[in-house]
Amino acid sequence: MTLFRTVEPAAEPVSLVEAKAHLRIAHDSEDGLISGLIRAAREEVERVAGMALIDQAWRLVLDRWPLGGIVLLRRTPVREVLSVTVFDGDGAATVLAPEDHQLDAVSSPARLHLEERPAPGLALNGIEIDFSAGFGEAGTDVPDLLKRAMLILMAHWYEFRGAFGADGQPVSIPDEYRRLIAAWRGPRL
Repeated sequence: MTLFRTVEPAAEPVSLVEAKAHLRIAHDSEDGLISGLIRAAREEVERVAGMALIDQAWRLVLDRWPLGGIVLLRRTPVREVLSVTVFDGDGAATVLAPEDHQLDAVSSPARLHLEERPAPGLALNGIEIDFSAGFGEAGTDVPDLLKRAMLILMAHWYEFRGAFGADGQPVSIPDEYRRLIAAWRGPRL
């Protein structure tokens, strides 16, 4: 099973203006650094929580169907399944009809049920499931606690940027961040 992002989010949950206000910075000379910290903080929150904060597209690649026909989509919240593709032995793709599968986006992780599961002809990576995940298109759609966790993490990294070199980053993870993100962490297998 391999899960990877196919389309990056079009925006960040925290704007440059919000980040600079949090850091109490009025000048523009470090906008590039702060923008990079925003992106890194989002990626860290998404990685730890198993979430997509802003709408983005993902692909889950499987070798075979799981027993029982329930596929767990381990990036939440899932908005929709875009396609389910099965490859035959020659690599030819067959896209399953949308009525052949049912999405349970309420569960965490989201579940995809397939009543009929055509066997892939490839021994490896014979099934691809494309789906979109995220709270919405804008930062205002993201829960405030997740945005606050990003701001705390970003501010911590900004504060310690000069004390340690790039090879020593991240220096640490602040306890406030750990507390905020704890409720959003999915179960670990």
